[in-house]
Amino acid sequence: MSSFNSRRRTDRAGFIEPCLPSRADKPPSGSIWIHEIKHDGYRLMARRDPVGIRLLTRRGNDWANRFPLVVEAVNHLKVRSCLIDGEVVRCDEHGLAVFDILRRRQNEASAFLYAFDLLEIDGTDMRREPIEVRKATLATSCARAARGCA
Repeated sequence: MSSFNSRRRTDRAGFIEPCLPSRADKPPSGSIWIHEIKHDGYRLMARRDPVGIRLLTRRGNDWANRFPLVVEAVNHLKVRSCLIDGEVVRCDEHGLAVFDILRRRQNEASAFLYAFDLLEIDGTDMRREPIEVRKATLATSCARAARGCA
């Protein structure tokens, strides 16, 4: 990796690497656990700020130009700024997420984002808040959006 690429990735203001799923022999049990489904897609951070809307990969690359439907959804949120952790997915004709469609860069314009977590909203860092609060705030923000968010 060149020093330019390394610098470009780490110097981006507000960049937070997406969380990646980890394998387990069995899911945790008990009422204190929240489970997220690993869909067949790319993990991304959707950032909206005065610079614009960026869809940042775990390596810090901006893929906003690849997924216009996701950009449109983030644009419709009634917020000044946000950072959403999620997974971009493209489904086949049966409604099943198929990674190969994304890998081949087919029909990227119809890919959408499964939003998992809200890390920042309107300048407030939400990472110290309980996950239940972050998820509820994310759900409320999506419900208030004019369209394109679920």
